[in-house]
Amino acid sequence: MKKAQNPSMSPPLAEALKDMGEHIARMRKARHVLQAEAALRANISRETASRIENGDAAVAIGQVVRYLDVIAPGATLGRLYETQDAALAMLEKSEKRQRARTLSPQALKRYEF
Repeated sequence: MKKAQNPSMSPPLAEALKDMGEHIARMRKARHVLQAEAALRANISRETASRIENGDAAVAIGQVVRYLDVIAPGATLGRLYETQDAALAMLEKSEKRQRARTLSPQALKRYEF
């Protein structure tokens, strides 16, 4: 039976792993890749992919690196936060709320029925 690693970690380390997993998950979602598909390409189970994205400390580093390489080829753990990912930037832009503006009198006339 597997022993949970996260409870024996210091809170800052557990939080860092959780943040890394969330960042990897956002990168995957930004590229519109299914978790099961990425797991298959990385030769890991979908459950392991889920554990990576949830920040589980018991996942082997090799599995994390393979999963990251499938999601963002050429990306490394060392540069995970260093550079701005183009797909992630587009996702963040689409998630931003846009300010609602009132319509001009001319635009209102177009919508009158």
